Amino acid sequence: MVELVDLIDDLTTKVTALAWALFLLSWSLGWAIRGAPIPSSKIKKVGNSLVEDSMWAALWLALGTTVFALIVKAANIVSQALLGG
Repeated sequence: MVELVDLIDDLTTKVTALAWALFLLSWSLGWAIRGAPIPSSKIKKVGNSLVEDSMWAALWLALGTTVFALIVKAANIVSQALLGG
């Protein structure tokens, strides 16, 4: 049972790290495109869209990280109850 808890903890850590990396990449690209001296307004709109989308991603990352933390906590409680430790 401890192996399952470790697997859940490891998986949640990796998923959260990947999500944060993607968030930071899109946020950085959005600001870079938005502030670039490009005469095309369509490209700047793409930058604005990336920045807005990254703000939504930050919200969902916060909520998802909270859910993952609750899952790991529940798995720890269940494994301790089953193992009696």
